[in-house]
Amino acid sequence: MPQFSITGDVDPFLHVALRKGESISCESDAMVMMEDTLDLTGRMQGGLMQAVMRRFANGESFFQQHIQAVRGDGDCLLSPNLPGAMEVLDIGAVQYCVADESYVAATDGVQVTAQMQNIGTALFGGTGGFFIGRSSGSGQLVVSGFGSIFSLEVTPAKNVIIDNGHIVAWDSSLRHEVAATTSSSQGLLGNLVNSVKSGEGIVLKFSGRGRVIVCSRNRSGFLTWLGGKLGLRSS
Repeated sequence: MPQFSITGDVDPFLHVALRKGESISCESDAMVMMEDTLDLTGRMQGGLMQAVMRRFANGESFFQQHIQAVRGDGDCLLSPNLPGAMEVLDIGAVQYCVADESYVAATDGVQVTAQMQNIGTALFGGTGGFFIGRSSGSGQLVVSGFGSIFSLEVTPAKNVIIDNGHIVAWDSSLRHEVAATTSSSQGLLGNLVNSVKSGEGIVLKFSGRGRVIVCSRNRSGFLTWLGGKLGLRSS
């Protein structure tokens, strides 16, 4: 199986070592460098409808890059769209849902397909609109977050409330629902109003048993960050 390793302290690279015949899929424009034993092609993973749905689910490009070691062993370097950390997830007994712009790469035994959410979570959750990405198969999946990454463990005795802009990926066996950061005694409308006042907006509550990957910066602030880097200022 291809070997993923994360290298670098600030805005790291994903280093991939492939043996002859092995291949990976990755987000469009992720490839930074590859040895000439490797071939890069564009593929529409899962067919036309899945490509369209993944575009809505994770903000992925219509075509993915497919890198294969054709003429011998070889290495490549990949870089995520967002500036920040990455996490290598083992896929098999545990499958993951993937939030917007978080997908980086996967071994060929792993597929990330689009799955429809319930309407309440879709409208308010901010984790991919009506669709989210969901992994299947066996192998490894790499996700990225804006800023640093932290792993949370949810247990039946400890539900977790997370600002949706900081969610990277989560165990697909977990339940998630629209929640608020205030007490249940205020009712839904009161909680929504208070969430707006507090600046937190709408959050998601995760319950069950499993892992949630979060990032330190809100992904919705990425365009603001990018505009600052480019010297753009609102009038």
